[in-house]
Amino acid sequence: MINPLFDKLFGAHAENDDPFLYLLNGKTITYRKFLKLSGKIANAFFYLGLTPGDCVAIQVQKSPEMLNIYAACAQAGLVFLPLNPSYTVDELEYFIENSEARLIICDEVNKGPLEHIAKKLGILIETLNADATGSIINKSIPLSEKFETVRRSENDLAALLYTSGTTGKSKGAMLTQTNLLSNGATLMDEWQFTTKDVLLHALPLFHTHGLFVATNVTLSAGGSMIFLPKFDLDDIIEHLPNSTAIMGVPTFYTRLLSDNRFNKELVEHMRLFVSGSAPLLSETHIQFEKLTGHRILERYGMTETNMNTSNPYIGERRTGTVGLPLPGVELKITDPETGAEKSVNEIGQIEVRGPNVFKGYWKMPDKTKTELRGNGFFITGDLGKIDENGYVYIIGRDKDLIISGGYNIYPKELEIFLDKQISIEESAVIGVPHPDFGETPIALIVPNNGFHPNLKQIEKEIKKSFARYKHPRKIIVISELPRNTMGKVQKKFLRDEYRSIFK
Repeated sequence: MINPLFDKLFGAHAENDDPFLYLLNGKTITYRKFLKLSGKIANAFFYLGLTPGDCVAIQVQKSPEMLNIYAACAQAGLVFLPLNPSYTVDELEYFIENSEARLIICDEVNKGPLEHIAKKLGILIETLNADATGSIINKSIPLSEKFETVRRSENDLAALLYTSGTTGKSKGAMLTQTNLLSNGATLMDEWQFTTKDVLLHALPLFHTHGLFVATNVTLSAGGSMIFLPKFDLDDIIEHLPNSTAIMGVPTFYTRLLSDNRFNKELVEHMRLFVSGSAPLLSETHIQFEKLTGHRILERYGMTETNMNTSNPYIGERRTGTVGLPLPGVELKITDPETGAEKSVNEIGQIEVRGPNVFKGYWKMPDKTKTELRGNGFFITGDLGKIDENGYVYIIGRDKDLIISGGYNIYPKELEIFLDKQISIEESAVIGVPHPDFGETPIALIVPNNGFHPNLKQIEKEIKKSFARYKHPRKIIVISELPRNTMGKVQKKFLRDEYRSIFK
């Protein structure tokens, strides 16, 4: 194969007239039709003067044509950089300049604000709208659908994804063809996707979950997707009867459970519900299985590695765990100070190695050297443990670790306890500065509907269950936890908001 990523994911379907995308407007896009437009766009990239290895940054609303841009980049040997549509112009300037992008593709309404950046950096700017209009489409339509696929190797850079940047500047994770191909093929096998599968796709495309997991697995299997612009409860319920699988974040499932239309009959034909990007509460697991008879499959991944672990498709899916390391992925728990491997059920930092692990951070050799060991193991920054049966538990982020008076406190341990209380829907435990202890834990709790948490009783239960140094100094009731677009709780915002509470 002259270009493994394109040849395996896209080129293999060039003569395929089976449905690839089912759209809300009732239209169906076949694989053959999809790839014809991708070939035209690849030709447009060529006429714009882009050459293999150049980076294409794209900040648009979710659309089939955004996937066409991904396919065209693969075919033309370009590096695909998807960016969150909610980023501000100031944020975008950093990403575009840092990535050395040669072309930015944006929504027409955002072209004006971005033109000064394009002019300043001397790069091209084109538009793409959610309704399939835009300058890049206009330039592509008259061109040939035939494009001579550019030769690339499995070690060549295929995509650049920036991490969330909760501390300092965002880092560009360099993902190779091997990274993307290996993960897609492994997950296809592990989750038993076939040409008969119809995936209900309601995830964003700027994130690895919706793009390099959901989409690449479907492409690997030759299945199809019901392609929703976003998560909309009415749309999800309408299209579940025509789907076989869905991949989502915890919010998907809590919202479904809150709707009376969601019942066992609606999903009796479904074979797989996958959740990731944030922990799923045990209560959600229990409610979902009780209502539908299905057990949600949780897995663990990140921008730098795609997926690392998964609960088994056939076998025990354990609540509170992210399952077992995927085939070809090595995972170990190590001491953050010494790097020595921890024993069973001991908490430490999670390190992973495998074909899914990224190449390094773009233009950050020192950061790459710090987090990517010479032996290939990547220090994820997550804290976890492995039980006697090999199941992996995520305890929290290394930066979430609270050191109070010299004692280590793992927030997840307290959060699991709090989330089990009948009056509490969910919680977040954070460390804040304290004059005596350096920092100390406080708990933010969101009440369950109809409940008014008895804080004194909760404190009493905590005292019975945890060593004194772990006790939250304050328990504060709030209406909701701040989350990013993928449902992850943004503890940085909470730490910033409450950092002066003891001053």
